[in-house]
Amino acid sequence: MKSKIKNQRSKILGFTMIELLIVIAVLGVLAVAVLSAINPLEQINRGRDTGSRSDSEQILSAVERFYTIQQYYPWMKAADDTDQFDWGSLMTSVTRATGGALIVDVLAAVGSEEIKQSFADRLKDVKYGLFAYKKLGTENSPYICFSPKSASFQTEAASRCDGTLPGDWPSSACANTTGCGTKGNCVCL
Repeated sequence: MKSKIKNQRSKILGFTMIELLIVIAVLGVLAVAVLSAINPLEQINRGRDTGSRSDSEQILSAVERFYTIQQYYPWMKAADDTDQFDWGSLMTSVTRATGGALIVDVLAAVGSEEIKQSFADRLKDVKYGLFAYKKLGTENSPYICFSPKSASFQTEAASRCDGTLPGDWPSSACANTTGCGTKGNCVCL
């Protein structure tokens, strides 16, 4: 009698190896389904694009603060210089009309200090695809643009380029596969 009770108790207390394997297999299938739905690469690229948007907003704010205080843009040497700036890479080609200092360095220089030097140094890295543009005329706005990596930001850029654009919009921000990635459209702020 005691052995029957002992056998029944051991059967009731645990799972068989097959039951455990089935549960593990089901959990594995669910994990694969969730990961494929989330698309981790898209999430990583979206995070990078969000960082690029934030950096672009910071640079644009710094350019506007500089203009408010100095009454000329950081790529100008003085107020009587042309305020136009053609499409250019923020890391390599956006320099003052004379002197050749990069705009990010002008914004970080002693006296203006609109951004920190460490931020300026980080933006000069080649992996940051930031671009600047300003059409001639005080009525026109400066733009800071970046090449989106995620599908959602690429769709946003394409929708913007397909819609009605402001008159001072940078033409190089649309259909530019050289600077704006394989989809050819940049996000501009």
